[in-house]
Amino acid sequence: MFGPKVPAVHAGEVDEGAYLLDVREDDEWVAGHAPGAHHLPMMEIPARMAEVPTEGDVVVVCRSGGRSAQVVAYLVNNGWDNARNLDGGMQSWQAAGRPLVSEDGQPARVV
Repeated sequence: MFGPKVPAVHAGEVDEGAYLLDVREDDEWVAGHAPGAHHLPMMEIPARMAEVPTEGDVVVVCRSGGRSAQVVAYLVNNGWDNARNLDGGMQSWQAAGRPLVSEDGQPARVV
């Protein structure tokens, strides 16, 4: 049912200097995302892998942690040893009181 366990980090443990890679769809990103995060939808990862840093902490995030875990597994299988999944995704980020910003003028929210 589940593949190999991927490296993960909890929302409260994400360092300010981490590269947050948000792999959600455009509408999810617009509704609310972490300030300073980088948006790269999951389906575009294979074509745009060169944009993902190979050094420093890379924390991959989606809504609840499922899609991002798949992306972390993919990156690890392709040589990235610095990628970790945000456990619980943006839902846990928001629950931990971490900041959110939106792109649509509405209050930031996780959809």
